[in-house]
Amino acid sequence: MGRGFVTSVAHHGVGVRPPRAWEPTTLSLLNAFELRCGGREVSLPVSAQRLVAFVALHGGPLLRVYVAGTLWLHASDERAGASLRSSLWRLNRAGLGIVEATSTHLRLASEVGVDVHRAYELARRLLEGTATEADLDTAEADLRGELLPDWYDDWLVFERERFRQLSLHALEALAERLIAAGRLGRALEVALAALAGEPLRESAHRMLIRVHLAEGNRGEALRQYELCRRLLRDRLGVEPSPQLDELISVSDTE
Repeated sequence: MGRGFVTSVAHHGVGVRPPRAWEPTTLSLLNAFELRCGGREVSLPVSAQRLVAFVALHGGPLLRVYVAGTLWLHASDERAGASLRSSLWRLNRAGLGIVEATSTHLRLASEVGVDVHRAYELARRLLEGTATEADLDTAEADLRGELLPDWYDDWLVFERERFRQLSLHALEALAERLIAAGRLGRALEVALAALAGEPLRESAHRMLIRVHLAEGNRGEALRQYELCRRLLRDRLGVEPSPQLDELISVSDTE
């Protein structure tokens, strides 16, 4: 491995078949933790799951002391280091080459496919305007997940919000591309998905109104406009932005 990294696999547990080089290893962090090797689901202890997820989400290489201090926040440095070594040992016993390690650093093995990484790349293509036609067909499913929703680790708060915000922006960009392509039914589904992700997000309401207007459904557009105004007033005590009013005003003059 480059930079002196070695794969964290040395011993195989009894009855555990180590992955072959050609077998894909995939890590899912959206909606639930799931690790698969060659199509087989691999069960890991919770401590090992947390280590794998942390390294996968933060990129690398990461200092071992940083990983240990974050994952075992309330333990002493010595105890946190011991817990990290124990988690790496558990990965070794499972025969999984998914975390590469030196005496000072850790990183996820480059051949591991991570659903969050794919979703981020897709979101960036949508926001940059470089998404392909194939992206338009698969993007909604890839962007609608929630990052490890049943985990309560403090370090996940920022990562979860980062993914949520980027996915909402990307869903809106996807809806805009679909409107431009005349795929209004799909655009409606995507706009609704963005709105379900954050019902108080005015830009999602505006996108849904745009879909209704593109379909010629002005009554639906006005109903959504009033719903947005009511939600913002009742929940946040604010008025809609001028962009929302302009969207409806322009439609009335056409």
